[in-house]
Amino acid sequence: MAVLVTAAGAWATAQSETSPSPESHVSLPAPRLDGSVSVEAAIAARRTVREFADAPVPIEAVSQLLWAAQGITDPARGRRAAPSAGALYPLELFVLSGAVAGLAPGVYRYQPAGHRLSLVRSGDVRPELATGAGCQPWLGRAPVVLVIAARVPRTTAKYGERGVRYVHMEVGHAAENVALQALALGLASGVAGSFTDEGLRRVVGGEEGVTPLYVVAVGRRK
Repeated sequence: MAVLVTAAGAWATAQSETSPSPESHVSLPAPRLDGSVSVEAAIAARRTVREFADAPVPIEAVSQLLWAAQGITDPARGRRAAPSAGALYPLELFVLSGAVAGLAPGVYRYQPAGHRLSLVRSGDVRPELATGAGCQPWLGRAPVVLVIAARVPRTTAKYGERGVRYVHMEVGHAAENVALQALALGLASGVAGSFTDEGLRRVVGGEEGVTPLYVVAVGRRK
């Protein structure tokens, strides 16, 4: 049983409300659906890592991580890799690329439909994580950082205040998928929830209504 097989859940039409220009799109390599590391081995080996080697992460790995978090696994019904209450899919994934082979430094938003990225900001913004978002300094040294945010009203409109809990559950599902997928790729990951919402929203270029909830840093173990 390969770790690349993840839980079901997603809605293909739950896309960003922004419309980047066509030239700002980056097509990602197709994700693999098989792997040599079992789910059991990945769970047993997973550790939180905060020091990463000074080595780039290939874009193929970033593609796989994003697929594991929110990729579409059932195109006919638009289901994604992580379960979502009511198949409403409120999550938004931002990629902070600092040292990714094949991807220029910048902030990108993941678009599950089409499995591609849209450029939000150019340039390496990792230093801003600590200075402008109140994040822990080690995050700025990771080759790639994923920010999991959410449009919470998308879920609370149906479930009321309990929907907030469902969104938080969904964030956890996606983050654990990333952690296990990273391990299966020979990478390491660390997570953080300490930051200022407004500061991190400015760093990733997210619009009002997009709430940052979790940060996942990925790189090679030092």
